Amino acid sequence: MTGFGRREFFGMTAGASVLAGVVACGGTESASPAVVTSVTGAPAPGGVTLRWWGNNSWEIRLPGGKTVLIDPWLTRFHTGTYTAAGADPNTPITVDTALIDRYVDSGELRADHILVTHGHYDHLTDVPYLAKKTGATVLGTETHLNLMAALGAPEDQLAIATGGEHLRFDGYTIRVLRSLHSASGARAAVAFAGTRTGLGAEKLPEPKVIRDLVEGGTLAYEVSGGEVSVLNLGGSNYIESELAGLRPDVLLLPAGGGKIVDYVARLLQVTGGPRYVLPTHWDDFDYPLAEPARDWGGLEALRKAVAAAGPASKFVTVDHLETFTP
Repeated sequence: MTGFGRREFFGMTAGASVLAGVVACGGTESASPAVVTSVTGAPAPGGVTLRWWGNNSWEIRLPGGKTVLIDPWLTRFHTGTYTAAGADPNTPITVDTALIDRYVDSGELRADHILVTHGHYDHLTDVPYLAKKTGATVLGTETHLNLMAALGAPEDQLAIATGGEHLRFDGYTIRVLRSLHSASGARAAVAFAGTRTGLGAEKLPEPKVIRDLVEGGTLAYEVSGGEVSVLNLGGSNYIESELAGLRPDVLLLPAGGGKIVDYVARLLQVTGGPRYVLPTHWDDFDYPLAEPARDWGGLEALRKAVAAAGPASKFVTVDHLETFTP
């Protein structure tokens, strides 16, 4: 069966030769680790700190000691997504519970809320176990919640969101926005598309392979605390009208977007030119978090697009497990 690769997930327009140069797999030449700008340090009193856990996994620490996780995926099982062949849809789903336990039990990772942007394996797989482990409330669409319940998530911790919610919690707010997944190929299609409806009905069969984890609708989130707001897009596409009037201080911007007209320029314009743009979803997740992030091929194009469209926005690249304080 044909695998799904970077074209299918993020609308990359580069040829197969570029994809082959990104990852070492089955004898393919390895790319060098990306050169990144590391920004570390303790948060300012009452401030906000972001930590990148790879892919689109972000930890946002907020005033008052609260923490929000977005799309946490620490397991990073091998899929071959960034090779010329792409990911095998029948790749088994696995969760590295020992790895998660180590981070959570040490206090290095915690969560009050977990926000799911869409249902694909590299966004949702670890969330059910992390929800059990941390007791966090999880936000997602009906499909996301159904998939997570089938994977064993505590159902009383799952909260449905459709986009349009603006929620207040202890010292922070979460705004949920309707969004779009990346489009790709001649048909501008979404990989592993589909929904799993019927919340509250009989549970779905447990997902076993990555194609079982369908997109299920895509959400974006704005998290605000103290004097800082952070906007995250889970895919390299968006609904422009949903973002009108938002003025985030930090934009977490996925690499890719080759099929989207003026992907970066329109986004920076509608959000008023955020002070900081941090690239996300640019690393090859076949490599573990303990290693420096490896660019699958979209980072430099994103950097150039931001420089051209938003010269007042500072482009800051954070490496695996490093932190950024706005």
